[in-house]
Amino acid sequence: QLQLVESGGGLVQAGGSLRLSCAASGHSFFYYTMGWFRQAPGKEREFVASISRGGSTTNYEDPVKGRFIISRDNDKKTVYLQMNSQKPEDTALYYCAARRTISSDSNISQENAGYWGQGTQVTVSS
Repeated sequence: QLQLVESGGGLVQAGGSLRLSCAASGHSFFYYTMGWFRQAPGKEREFVASISRGGSTTNYEDPVKGRFIISRDNDKKTVYLQMNSQKPEDTALYYCAARRTISSDSNISQENAGYWGQGTQVTVSS
């Protein structure tokens, strides 16, 4: 079992930065590929970024490439999402997710993620 708790959301002006954290409780955090997803008002939840178990492989959706950075600290059982140069269209509820896997890739999707956090709200004002 893995429990995920997100934090770090808030209100930021366009062009600003926020860092989201997702703290995991439970055993064997290293065996989980981690990801961030977001859901904007009136839209479907979408993939944002993911990171492999050891942190060597990352993947990003096109709109956030070059602006967001995903990282993890396995000793602290925490995954981060550094969001820079934020835009109003980044406004959404951001979720952390985990997929237990023996693979070293960064594959995680809404279909194969087994654990989800409760979400943290990010609002970017123009």
